[in-house]
Amino acid sequence: MSRSLAFVLNVPETPQDPEDSQEPSPYDESEVHDSFHQLIQEQSRWVAEEGLELQQRVLGAGALGASGSDRQALLGPEGAPVYSTATLRILASMPSRTIGRSRGAIISQYYSRTVRLRRRAGWPQLRDVGRSARPSLRLYDLELDPVVLEEEEKRGLLVKELQGLTVAQRDHMLRGMPLSLAEKRCLREESRPPRGKRRVRGRHGLLSCCSRLRDSCILASHNLGLALLSGLQALMPWHYALKRIGGQFGSSVLSYFLFLKTLLAFNTLLLLPLLAFIVAVQAAFPPAPSGSTPAFRGLELLTGGGCFTHTVMYYGYYSNVTLNQPCASPLDGGQCTPAAGGLPYNMPLAYLFTVGVAFFITCITLVYSMSRSFGESYRVGSTSGVHAVTVFCSWDYKVTQKWASRLQHDNIRTQLKELLAEGQLWQRPRRACGRLQQGAVLGLVWLLCLGTTLVCALAVYTFSELVIQQSRVSAERDWALLALPLVVCLLNLGAPYLFRVLAVLERHDSPVLEVYVAICRNLILKVVILGILCYHWLGRRVGTLKDQCWEDFVGQELYRLMVMDFIFTLLDTLLGELVWRLISEKRSQRKGKPEFDIAGNVLELIYGQTLTWLGVLFSPLLPAMQIIKLLFLFYVKKTSLMANCQAPRRPWKASHMSTVFISLLCFPSFLGAAVFLCYAIWQVKPSSICGPFRTLDTMYEAGKGRDLPQHPGGEGPAESHLPPQGAAKQRGGRQNLLNQQASAYL
Repeated sequence: MSRSLAFVLNVPETPQDPEDSQEPSPYDESEVHDSFHQLIQEQSRWVAEEGLELQQRVLGAGALGASGSDRQALLGPEGAPVYSTATLRILASMPSRTIGRSRGAIISQYYSRTVRLRRRAGWPQLRDVGRSARPSLRLYDLELDPVVLEEEEKRGLLVKELQGLTVAQRDHMLRGMPLSLAEKRCLREESRPPRGKRRVRGRHGLLSCCSRLRDSCILASHNLGLALLSGLQALMPWHYALKRIGGQFGSSVLSYFLFLKTLLAFNTLLLLPLLAFIVAVQAAFPPAPSGSTPAFRGLELLTGGGCFTHTVMYYGYYSNVTLNQPCASPLDGGQCTPAAGGLPYNMPLAYLFTVGVAFFITCITLVYSMSRSFGESYRVGSTSGVHAVTVFCSWDYKVTQKWASRLQHDNIRTQLKELLAEGQLWQRPRRACGRLQQGAVLGLVWLLCLGTTLVCALAVYTFSELVIQQSRVSAERDWALLALPLVVCLLNLGAPYLFRVLAVLERHDSPVLEVYVAICRNLILKVVILGILCYHWLGRRVGTLKDQCWEDFVGQELYRLMVMDFIFTLLDTLLGELVWRLISEKRSQRKGKPEFDIAGNVLELIYGQTLTWLGVLFSPLLPAMQIIKLLFLFYVKKTSLMANCQAPRRPWKASHMSTVFISLLCFPSFLGAAVFLCYAIWQVKPSSICGPFRTLDTMYEAGKGRDLPQHPGGEGPAESHLPPQGAAKQRGGRQNLLNQQASAYL
């Protein structure tokens, strides 16, 4: 027992070929594994030869049994009971001892890879390392599991081999190991050589300046890439807020905020070409002012008129001439020759073409989003084994912070609730009598909802006709312009509440079906009201505003509808949900909060987006107003959701909800707006005193290539091509335009 035991790992070297590029053969790798597995057996045999195996202690008073018995005791270093080699071998095959063997196999596998790398790089073999640096089984307790001992030996040899690799090879090897981050971190720390004993491959044994510079550049580029990646993730709008909403309220409520984010992207895509090819160009070549501009009084923020009328916000401000660079000396007759190299800009053609291209891009994006959403929602075989996948494959092991792990924990828990609730929906059969009763209730509720929609439509039509009849009375009260938008917003706000009260009588088993029915009823209401308004604008208002700029009137009407809709949405969110929460808490005698109305809020978004598409032709900056509205709406809805609402009492998975929202946005919202604009372009005669199409019979004629007069460098008025009497008449009409529009309702 006085001699010291040491490991001797016999790894046969592969003879180097002349080109020094041949990979080690599988036979050499198997020899490495064979010699590696023989270590423990040889050490056990040497220990047995030296008589280190002791007798087993008898339970009780500590008396020893017969010396020839198989139940023999071993005395450990501290007197702890241990077992013989055969018993340890049996215990090692138990399930509780074989859990960590995969880890040992992984370490053994990557040890073999490090051996190949060391052979390829020409580093010294493990046998060249001194015996004092090699591990020994005599340092371990005999009561340990042989599998654990074997794993520790493999780990030690792997660390030695990793120390011989370069930094790049070591990092690449550690990244590829299927181990936990903590295990990889420990291996990296253990394989890192001391500062004073780092081996280098320089000519004089010192790290050269080029190597230091190269390593510094690689490290700096790696850190810069990680910083840019984290910065791009932080630039994603509302990334953490959406995760928090999904984890706390489920995918059904999250679908509303994702839809709002999608609308924000659509409006940004729609606004960019309008700004680049219409607004910016006209702002660079402004027409001559026609009369004095009204002073700002604050009411223009609600009405959209006043000083906003003579700006790039509305159709009437844009000129109907070909824009050119300024010239030094105009010719006779006030005409201006374009400068050398100047490119004329046909403003009517650019106006029509830009609006058409913007709508075409939006259509392509909508179709692509809808097809992608269909592919994700209705994927074949996506529901097979979804419970097991959610349980075992949902956790992200890269999460290290406490708040992130808590958020992911809540998200997985909500997903499991939704999956279990979705599986239980079809396990509640109804009797025939119950089905008949439910059918009768559904029919009655639908009749009441359709009757309410019809009453709202008649109210909007009657009020719009009353406004047309009173348009001959002259008055200068701007607040009268808000009458029709106010009535429309009141009906849009009150009717959905009545629908929600009637929906309580239906008692749908599926919350998904309940949301779909509510969306259908609200959609019918919005479509009918918008249809009546479109008829009011193009069918009635064009005839009554022949001598006025009816395009500006339609653009201001859409602006007022959008502003009033935003104000009523804020009031409903801040006051309605708060009052509903107080009533629920008082009625239930507990802290009960109302649920988030997904159907009503989604239809409000679709309604606002439809107003934006309808007004693009008459107000090019209306998408910018919609973007500002959506930004404010997200934070207001998020704050109200966290304070006044609770998660759905019946969890349900909104797997197809995004697809339904995109489909409703495409039809009837986008399709209806496209039909409205096409009718205005092809059939309605433009105003003769304003806008880029004032001299044409239809807007479509601008695409036929008619010759337009030259704009004298933005210095003359857009009406310079008219006769003097016609130009004076036109300037007088533009000067009194605001007063005429203000008196249209009275």
